[in-house]
Amino acid sequence: MFKIIRAALVFLLLLSFSKTHAQQNKKLSYTQKGLFYFYWGYNWSAYTDSDIHFEGNDHNFTLYNVQAKDRPSKFKFDTYFNPLNFSAPQFNARFGYFIKDNWEISVGMDHMKYVAQQYQTVNINGYFERDGDTNTFSDADQIDLTYSFLQYEHTDGLNYINVGLRRFFNIINKDKIDLNLIAGAETGIILPRSDVTLLKKERSDRYHLSGYGINLTGAVNITFFDKYFLQTELKGGYVNMPKVLTSYEGDTASQNFFFAQSNVLFGGYFPLFTRK
Repeated sequence: MFKIIRAALVFLLLLSFSKTHAQQNKKLSYTQKGLFYFYWGYNWSAYTDSDIHFEGNDHNFTLYNVQAKDRPSKFKFDTYFNPLNFSAPQFNARFGYFIKDNWEISVGMDHMKYVAQQYQTVNINGYFERDGDTNTFSDADQIDLTYSFLQYEHTDGLNYINVGLRRFFNIINKDKIDLNLIAGAETGIILPRSDVTLLKKERSDRYHLSGYGINLTGAVNITFFDKYFLQTELKGGYVNMPKVLTSYEGDTASQNFFFAQSNVLFGGYFPLFTRK
């Protein structure tokens, strides 16, 4: 899945940027400069394998090439359309402003979910204490990720809060419908509430600043009546988390990985003041 999304993202970005050399943008029937927009939608994500280092008073070890997946919610009306459950699905929200025609700046939140897969076998190096005994491992040793040892998830949100700059390329301009390609880049902070249980210790369950992310975005945008739009995006990026809280005592973990994300979004354009 990751390779497919990555290839599609690269193709879309190259196609979008090539428009600047192939032709000038077609003139829209309306002026984008001064418009705001908001969108909301849902994402599916994939992650590369990651080395995760754990450190605390009674442990210091690294797990190698840990596999992880996302956890999209099963479709239920109450899950996706009840405002009280807005954070249950993997969602994207974004608020942007056109600083000039075809260029916009924005701030958004990508609420992804990251789940280290249980019952996988990984290499381990280091030590941890359990039941009064010290367990020591070398690089050649392996361990099974079971609930009695480790549950490692960012399911209350691998929350990527980011700012971005994007460029619109108009492809089709009709009276009631426009087709646009979008290319851009974002960067921001990772603010998870990690669901981690290590060696049966009390969980932290606190939102915390754990690191940063950076990504490229390619999108297809269909605008209706110059006011509403349907948009699908592909993102490819990098996350570095040097401080993940793993227990209430303040134990930490660190990891970094690449991610790919696809999403479907719905939104609208609106002016907040009179535009010149």
